[in-house]
This record gives sequence, C-alpha cells and structure tokens, in this order.
Amino acid sequence: MRRFSSLLLLLIALISAPAAVWAQGAFSNSGTPHITAKLEAETLRPAPGSVVTLAFVMTPEPGWHGYWLNPGDAGKPIEPRWSLPEGATIGPLRYPVPQTLLVAGLMNHVYEGRYAVLADLRVPPGLTPGTVMPIKVHLDWLACTDAICVPEQANLALSLTIGAAQPSPEHQARFDDYRRKLPRPLGGAALFAAQENGSLRLSIPYPAAAPLEAPHFFSADAGAKSYAGAQTFTRDGDRLIVAIEGLALSDSDAVRGVLKIGPDTGLDIVARKGAVPQPSDSGKGWRGVLLALIGAIAGGLILNIMPCVFPVLSLKAMSLLRGASSPAAARKEAWAYAAGVMSACMALGGAVMALRAGGASIGWAFQLQSPAVVLMLLALSLAIALELAGVWRMAALSIGEGLATRRGLIGDFWSGVLVAFVATPCTGPFMAGALGAALVLPTGAALAIFAGLGLGIALPFLLLGHIPALRRALPRPGPWMERVQRWLSIPMALTVLGLLWLLWRQAGGAGLGIGVAVATVLTALLWWLGRAQARERRFAGLTALLVAAAVLAGGGVALNSAQPSAQALAANSFNPAALERARASGKPVFLYFTADWCLSCKVNEAGAINRAEVQAAFEKAGVQVIVGDWTNGDPAITRFLESRQRSGVPLYLWYPPNGGEPKELPQILTPAMLVALAQGEG
Repeated sequence: MRRFSSLLLLLIALISAPAAVWAQGAFSNSGTPHITAKLEAETLRPAPGSVVTLAFVMTPEPGWHGYWLNPGDAGKPIEPRWSLPEGATIGPLRYPVPQTLLVAGLMNHVYEGRYAVLADLRVPPGLTPGTVMPIKVHLDWLACTDAICVPEQANLALSLTIGAAQPSPEHQARFDDYRRKLPRPLGGAALFAAQENGSLRLSIPYPAAAPLEAPHFFSADAGAKSYAGAQTFTRDGDRLIVAIEGLALSDSDAVRGVLKIGPDTGLDIVARKGAVPQPSDSGKGWRGVLLALIGAIAGGLILNIMPCVFPVLSLKAMSLLRGASSPAAARKEAWAYAAGVMSACMALGGAVMALRAGGASIGWAFQLQSPAVVLMLLALSLAIALELAGVWRMAALSIGEGLATRRGLIGDFWSGVLVAFVATPCTGPFMAGALGAALVLPTGAALAIFAGLGLGIALPFLLLGHIPALRRALPRPGPWMERVQRWLSIPMALTVLGLLWLLWRQAGGAGLGIGVAVATVLTALLWWLGRAQARERRFAGLTALLVAAAVLAGGGVALNSAQPSAQALAANSFNPAALERARASGKPVFLYFTADWCLSCKVNEAGAINRAEVQAAFEKAGVQVIVGDWTNGDPAITRFLESRQRSGVPLYLWYPPNGGEPKELPQILTPAMLVALAQGEG
C-alpha cells in the first residue's frame, strides 16, 4: 500500500511537470527548486585523520515540505551520491526529529521548515597541510505540498583544505544548533511486543516526572502496512508505555525509531523483544525524585573531603571555637554558610538548565570550561591560602557588636558560595545519577535536587552548629589553632597550582603566563594589605579590592585575546565514529571521559588507569582505550553523557569483545578491577 501510494504521487508529479528544466542545480516543474539545498561543513580546514561534520541544509518554500529517513505512507527521503577523494569515507545520514502530516488518511513524516541533515566525513590520515579535498555530491529529494509532489535534484560541492584550524564560533554555533534538533540517544533499554491484532506495544524508560509534549513515535523501519494508526501513551512509573495500532512490522529482533517528546526534541529508540507490562496507576514518579535527592545529598557530603573544600570547612569549624559562639549564634552561622552553598548550587544548576534549553551543549561544571572563570577561582583560592598562612586577615575590624555579627554572617554566606563553586566540578559517587536525572526533570524538582547537593556539602557544618555535643568534642581554643590554620594553607596552595596547570591546558603558554602574573600581583597586594591591617590603616581594604578587581579584569581581557592551546588530536580521542570502529574490531573497549579540572578523574587516572600492571593487562588482551576530554567542552561528549543520563565527568564504560551492552564502572576505580576486566573476569 505504501509503495503504491508513493508511486501514484510520483506519477502525478511527473504528469504535472511538462516544462521541467535544470535551474540553479535543481530539477523542478517551475524551473526553480521548491526546496533549496546547500552543503555546509563545520570547518573548511580539518586536520588529517579527523572527522568533519557536513550538513545538507534544506529550505522549503512556504507550503512545501521534505521527508524524514522513513517518509511514512508516502514520500521519499533525500538520496545522496557522493564523490569523495581517495581514502575519505562518509557516515550515515542523521536526520532531525520530524513532524507529522496526515493527508487523505496517509501519515507522512516531514519537515515543513528549514532543516539540516548531517553526515560525518572521515578525513584520510597522513595528508600534508595545504592539500585540497574536493567534496562533491549529487542529491535527489522530493518536494511536496498537500496536493502535489515534485522530484528535485542538485549537484553540490565544497572544498576542504587540510590544516588544523578549529571551527569558527559562528560555524560551531550553527552546527550545535543543527545537532540540538537531532534525536538524543536513549539512556536505557526499551522493549517491544507485537500484538495479535497487528498493533505494537513499546516500553520505553522515561522519568515519570519528565515533561512530555505532543508525543509521537516515528518508526524508522520501512514495510509497515500503515503509519496512520492511533498512538496512545501511558506512564508506568519511570517507563512510558506506547500502544500503536496497525504498525505490523516484519519479523525482527529490534524496532527502531524516534520518540518525539517536545518541539524539535526526541529520543533515538532501539527496542528489543521482551515483555511489555500493562500500565498501572501506581504513580512512582516521586519515588525517583526522592532517590535522586538522597543521592545528591550523599554526593555533596562526600565532596567535603576534597582538598579545596576541607580547609574552608575546617576554618569554619575553628571560627566557632575562636568566637566562643552561643548556641543561637552557632546555628545562625551554620545556616548562613548552608544558604550560600545551596544558593550557589541552585544558581549553577539553573544556569545549566537555562543554557541547555537554549540549545547549548553543556553539562555540570560548565563554568570551569571558561579560562576567565578559572582565573577568578585561582584568585579566590590564592586569597584563602594567604589568609590561612597569616599574610592578611579577611575579617574586618569590629565596629560594634551588631555590625561585626552582620558582617560575619555575610562572610559565612559567601564562603559557602565559594565552596560550592569550587567543589562541584567533579561528580563523585551518588552524584552522577542524581544530576543526570535532575536535567530531565521539571524545573521545581530539578532545583530541589541541586539544593540537596548543596545541603550535603553544608551538612557537616550544620551538624556542628546544631549539636552542642559535637562542638564540645572539638579541642579547646588555643595556639594550636594558628598552627593548624598554617597547615591548611598547603592544600589551598596546591589548588592554586592545579588551577594554573588548568589555565595552561586551556590557553597554552599565554594562559599560564597570565595566571602567574595575576597570582604574583595579588600576592604582593595581599602582603601589602596585611601590613596595612597591622598598622590599622583606614581604607586599605577598599584600595586592595579595587586594585584586585582591576587586575582580574585585565587578566580576563588578556585571556580572551589569547589563542587557545593547540592540542594535537590524539589517536584515541573520543568521537562516535571512533567508538563504532573500535567496537566493530571485536576486541574489548575501555571508554572513559575526563577533564583536567576534575580531581576524581585525575586520581583515577594516576591510581588505576595509568598503572603499569593495568596497561600491561590491557595490551595483552588487546583492549582499545578511547578517551573523551571534556576540559574545554565538547558537544559530542555532552550528547554522549546525556545518552547515559549523566551531566558530568567522570564516566567509565567497558565494552565486552564481540559486541554486547557496555558495563558502567563505578566512579572509584582500582587496578585490580581493571585487570580483572581485561582478563575476562569482570
């Protein structure tokens, strides 16, 4: 029936096109294409061996439409015939989420506005800079209205020149917008079951509280008798049950398609045969939210042992001792600190959700992908390290008890903000699933989870503030506090060194030089401020603040003008095509995602992944290692993390030999665990 309908439409189109001519590279009945086609590349100067994303940008006239991969009951998708240089290969076409169009009882999967179909071009390795690669393609497509269809075609071409240039910001933003409209990989296992009446039932993992707007399942499998059958969607806890009438597909072990969940938003579905339960009305949505909230609190609690958090926490605990705070004052200090931590976590989480809603490919800890933000954190960490070392005093002089108390609470609040800003880049145990769930939940539930993360970070100090027995268990105030404070300056100084290293990784030698210059000036400035405080000079603090702000502003401007560090493309760098090739080799694959600003990532790399015994076991077993570096942000990595319901790094995946589903490893690795996997014992 579908083939007959398509043939009938094509015959009508040919009969109605007596004056068909070539014009502007396209064939149509009016001499001009009703859908214009343009070939674009994300970069025109790719590196040898790299992958370049190409796009067919299709722009229909008003009232006309093009077709998806599976056009439905009638229609035709675009058909390219490539002419590529020797050694170059092109991947499959990747279509954005389509729309439905029902005409005379026929369901069509279409695009009624401008859309882009993507394909990844693999550049041959070993080409010398300056080599020109001509890319040519003959493209056929079908342009239709509700009443007529016209076959159109075009000869498109562009030239790539081998180099090492990164995509321009304009090209990067444009292609990120194209990718945003692609269906996202599903992060769980979907099931399907064929019914005796010729209908199909799907069970798709989907958070119970996640929004679902005008859903529709687009089957990518051709051969159905009809695609116009009614579709019903029922939530069953954290699964979505889809019943589709009349979608009787040929016998297959898998059903493929796209589940539309909102405007231009969908999930790529591969469903395997299995039992699809009848939906129940048990309403398990809030159970998932509660589990995510508990995970966020536990993850935040664990972050307190990070070297950049523990000194501040210890300093806050000693402030209780030094001030001999009353129970009421201790509680106020604790809650001021907690309010700062929770506010910062909610602000960061809200920023991530807002930017992602606008199409940006970012995830948790996006702030550390900006060298200017890293420079600001470096200055703050340096200021804390020098205060702990006794170079200067952050606390203002007491001018009346009320004013001193008010300033103290403000200081508690902002110290909490600083702790959250520095502590949250890495996702530790319990955090990954919680933050991944938060990014697909409604805004209120998501912000509650981010607030729970802040509550976990602030929990030790809250306990100290509310439980007098814990405060009494602490040593009495004395000279030892000054010595401990000096020792606590060491991990903060190491944090400064780590941030300098991160600037070097992000912006090369220029970034490192700017960081060292800013740190040197701030050290001299704070030393002068300490001397001025000892002599009780008025306005010294204001002067130092203004000079520090000017130095940071100048450093930020210099960083923005500095060229990013030119990192060579590592042979084992992550991209989807590299992962597919590695899996097709039949050997085990170890895929992990890291970032230079992620402390737990670096600990796992030094303590487990890069150990000699692990590397030897990997080499013996032929394990292929693929690394995704998220230091400066990467939309491809962000999308892959989303597909695993993650919002940050680290993530460790083990793919067994000869196919099979990957095994997600814990976020604390050991050499024995990796060796056992390589030996087939995991």
